[in-house]
Amino acid sequence: MNISHGIFLFCAALIAGAINSVAGGGSFVSFPALLFVGIPPVNANATNTVALWPGQPASVWAYRHEFRSLSRRVLVPLTLTGVVGGLLGAYVLLITPPATFLKLVPWLLLIATLIFMMSGRITRWVRQRAEQGEHHEFSTGRGIFLQMFIAFYLGYFGAGAGILILAMLALLGMDHIHTMNALKAWLTTVSNGVAMILFVVTPHVVYWHQAILMVIGAMLGGYFGAYFARKTKPEHVRAIVIAIGFILSAYFFAKQIWS
Repeated sequence: MNISHGIFLFCAALIAGAINSVAGGGSFVSFPALLFVGIPPVNANATNTVALWPGQPASVWAYRHEFRSLSRRVLVPLTLTGVVGGLLGAYVLLITPPATFLKLVPWLLLIATLIFMMSGRITRWVRQRAEQGEHHEFSTGRGIFLQMFIAFYLGYFGAGAGILILAMLALLGMDHIHTMNALKAWLTTVSNGVAMILFVVTPHVVYWHQAILMVIGAMLGGYFGAYFARKTKPEHVRAIVIAIGFILSAYFFAKQIWS
């Protein structure tokens, strides 16, 4: 890693950490940055997971009081499913040929961008339903089934998975936005965490110099991003992230066509 690449990755992680603290979607910046400096796609995805994961437990801690309203009947099965799905997704990523994953990159970025576009509408829908005083019984059985697929996606790629969890919780009956955000933070942290462990223990997968540098950048970005979040509308940040997602998707599609 030369100095210019190090500065570039540090700045990308700084921006990604700030974006995650305001609206989410930091992987739209940090993952392509790793590809741009020449890291193979599978390694880039694994390194990105390691680089951004330390900021996720902080979100869980911020929602710690909300877990009191979650029953073990809901929390334990979804957590176990998150562990299994995250491990399976990470394992499939590791056995995916780099050339195949590179062909999937523009599709994954495009799908994640489209998912991210739904975040505002889903959040507003959940808030409106809560304000209307509706109450539903959460369907844990169907939740386990859907969570397995989402956790697999989290372990394999992950960008935009948080809004999928939020949508799943809303569709299956959960109606308190703060409790839902707490559970979303926990499940993404768990699935990404077990994927990260598999990446760490597998030799020659994580690019450690880049990962450590980006961990520092992401943590600084998250800290200052939280400070400026009070002065910034999440909608504006979300619009920027969506634009970045579409631009990068188009770039990688064009690169495949012309290569």
